[in-house]
Amino acid sequence: MSNTLLTSSILAKETLAVIENNCAFGGMVNRDYETVHSASMRDGYEPGATINIRKPSRYTYRSGRVSVPQASVDNSVPLTLSQGGADLNFNLFERSLQITDRRIQKKINAAAATIVNEIDRVGLLLAKTAVYNCLNPTGALPTTQALSLAAITGINQRLDEMGAPRDNMRGLIMNPAMNAATVGGFAGLFNGQAKLGRQFDSGLMVDSLGLSYAMDQNVAVHTNGNAVATNINGSGQTGSAVTIQPVAAAQTLTAGTVITLPGVFAVNPQSRVSTGVLANFVVTADVVATGTSIPISPAIVTSGPYQNVTASPTTGQPYVIKGAASTSYGCNVGFHEDAFTLAMVPMATPPDGTGARVEQISHNGYTIKVTDFYDGTNDNVVTRLDVLFGWAATYPELACKYYTV
Repeated sequence: MSNTLLTSSILAKETLAVIENNCAFGGMVNRDYETVHSASMRDGYEPGATINIRKPSRYTYRSGRVSVPQASVDNSVPLTLSQGGADLNFNLFERSLQITDRRIQKKINAAAATIVNEIDRVGLLLAKTAVYNCLNPTGALPTTQALSLAAITGINQRLDEMGAPRDNMRGLIMNPAMNAATVGGFAGLFNGQAKLGRQFDSGLMVDSLGLSYAMDQNVAVHTNGNAVATNINGSGQTGSAVTIQPVAAAQTLTAGTVITLPGVFAVNPQSRVSTGVLANFVVTADVVATGTSIPISPAIVTSGPYQNVTASPTTGQPYVIKGAASTSYGCNVGFHEDAFTLAMVPMATPPDGTGARVEQISHNGYTIKVTDFYDGTNDNVVTRLDVLFGWAATYPELACKYYTV
């Protein structure tokens, strides 16, 4: 590419390559839903468009000869697309340079990094609010070999309990603090010299113990409110809210907080047999002083094909808040790739005659649109880099947060 001038097409390819190589979280999740609407793919999606990700129905086992037909429930998860990007100015001299010129590469890399950062930030913010399984409520970093091993095996255990496949598609996104702790904790644990060498050279965890690893500075932070847990108020409760005794004055239970409910144990999604572990629920909206209802995810389902817990919460007993009051936790996340979906799709392009030059390319599920137009006032070429993407927590039960402080 040493003799390649900076055309719109080349700029698009170079920027897309940087995005693809640096999208940590986005590169580890499901990307299968970007071609579900062929007509939209031909014409380009619009911001605000929704891709409905269909999920298969679930059924209960029939024992005996007599047929018991079960209704098929059509479930889907919406993924809403939003547009964004970065905009560059090139003077006419710069547009005459080679693509390998350092001045051009710096601009491309900086713009692409801005886009990658936002894609990963949005995805990890979703993980914070949508994932309800949660480990390590003390937030202690796994700084020793024993603690690091316990952290990784604990995440894998929770994914096993939730029915996540063992198909080499599990990952763990860590913030810098947890990455540093686990690299140090695992020093010398692996016998393979090649793995030891890569880990030593890069300062990053290498794939091992059933997980792929990535460090990401965008790992979201959750802050517990100052609320003190009260008692469950009412028996037989199911659904996406639980009634409680009022939250005390001047206290708040913040959205994103993880709680457990008395007497409510998680079940295996296929066998519906108790895992022996209290089910985790994430609070989906702030509950302020005098509030008597906590909105939660997942909904409490005690029977049928979508059963996820053993029983309704025990009335008169307190729920438990994971973590300490008014404390912030990094939400590192272990997951199977199907827990989350990232779609990055083509956009509509302007009609001919607008004076804009448009290049739109896709590769490995990543799409970018480059639009050039001339700014006669400043004698510059303005270059828009646009992406249209969206995230969905398709199967949040196949993910688990690991708190660190």
